[in-house]
Amino acid sequence: MARRRGMLTPAELKARVAAGEIDTVVLAFTDMQGRLQGKRFSAEFFLDDVLAHGAEGCDYLLAVDVEMRTVEGYANSSWEQGYGDFRLLPDLSTLRLIPWQPGTALALADLALPDGPPVAVSPRQILKAQTDRLAVRGLRAMVGTELEFVLYQDSYDEAWQRGYRGLRPATGYNVDYSVLGTSRTEPLLRRVRTEMAGAGMYVEASKGECNLGQHEVTFRYADALTTCDNHTLYKTGAKEIAAQEGHSITFMAKPDEREGNSCHIHISLRGEDGEPVFAGDRPYGLSRIGEMFLAGQLAAVRDLTLLFAPTVNAYKRYQPGSFAPTAVTWGVDNRTCALRLAGHGSSLRIEHRVPGGDVNPYLAVAGLIAAGLDGIDRGLSLDEPFQGNAYASDAPRVPGALREALALWESAELPVAAFGEPVVRHYAHMARTEVAAFDAAVTDWELRRGFERL
Repeated sequence: MARRRGMLTPAELKARVAAGEIDTVVLAFTDMQGRLQGKRFSAEFFLDDVLAHGAEGCDYLLAVDVEMRTVEGYANSSWEQGYGDFRLLPDLSTLRLIPWQPGTALALADLALPDGPPVAVSPRQILKAQTDRLAVRGLRAMVGTELEFVLYQDSYDEAWQRGYRGLRPATGYNVDYSVLGTSRTEPLLRRVRTEMAGAGMYVEASKGECNLGQHEVTFRYADALTTCDNHTLYKTGAKEIAAQEGHSITFMAKPDEREGNSCHIHISLRGEDGEPVFAGDRPYGLSRIGEMFLAGQLAAVRDLTLLFAPTVNAYKRYQPGSFAPTAVTWGVDNRTCALRLAGHGSSLRIEHRVPGGDVNPYLAVAGLIAAGLDGIDRGLSLDEPFQGNAYASDAPRVPGALREALALWESAELPVAAFGEPVVRHYAHMARTEVAAFDAAVTDWELRRGFERL
């Protein structure tokens, strides 16, 4: 496949720096919460030093909560260990232009310990460990993510100053698939589409969604790591573009009482020859490997929900009739199910509908691969697909709260077998910290309900 426009080689970066076109290089990695963290370097210093040797960052960046507060109890980083550095090693295959930031290029980094080994609990490394398991079997995961967001007329600063109350959605009614209804936001969305394309991404389309101000920009599928790299960069870039236009975007799973922001993840497998392996002559057009991989997804939904829904807010999205799943079922082109079999023939794929907009894509896709491999290893058989309205089914339910998902994550066998005990412990502690923070908070709902009347 031809190299995408906007991607750079080190030699091309050097030439652009010499020509005065690039003066800044961002080196960033994805943290536990799915955010880009890193440094902006002068392009000259990046070429002279960082390109060959990497850079350093405090290891507390994988041991903090959303507020960037240091959290006790992580094995890899603590006051007792002195909060030392880990190394940020540029993955030069990710080097690219950043069109929405003048004179800027970016490379994503892998994290390593000072003495060399990779940081096993870093999200990108967790995904790489699972893609390596696939590679041993001559398989490769192809993935696409469909990430929704709500766009507001208010800037981020205005939203902060107003306590996120009374914000004005960019559209005042349901604009799902509406060409007219999305026209007023098209100048901003066009910037997102064209500038993401200029950063090396293959943009497919944008469309309106159901909630007020809700939209979706979709990108062409790619190998699992590339898709997750692009997902995190797009999420940051879309927010930066919105801020430049005086607006704000949220990818919260449930920003209000209407439809939430989903992140449907599509996954399929290819063999060493590059040919799809899900399609076959078994029922519903599946191959035996496709059946086992899908059966593994179904068996693991509840135990791995922590990877698909990592926040307290994420679980408020699972409401009947909301297009977010509540029942652990699969169906053929059935959007009421947690798992939807979509496409046909070479395009046959699984759409996992549990993740929300706040998901860390590396962790979620690692979970999908681990679940599918478990299905293959155990030779699982696939139940008949659900037909009709899965919201009304008596199937097992998607966990209803982070606390429930945490208990399943810690008690199940699959997470330890697939990821190892250190990873399980690390992300269990992250979830426990999130639950404790929410339990200690006094919400607007409580004040409205009880300030005067109780």
